[in-house]
Amino acid sequence: MISFLLKKILKCKIEVKRKDMYKKAESLGFTHPRVVKCSQELDVLLNSYFDQAA
Repeated sequence: MISFLLKKILKCKIEVKRKDMYKKAESLGFTHPRVVKCSQELDVLLNSYFDQAA
């Protein structure tokens, strides 16, 4: 049950971070340091999500 809830929370965080990243990339460009940092944070969330799936 906890794993299910954790996955749901992670999915929501992933969606928010993904939208944030695209919004920043649209205004700053994909190679801007703030966009790269956001992408790295998204990677951490995705890795956490897939670690829960395993």
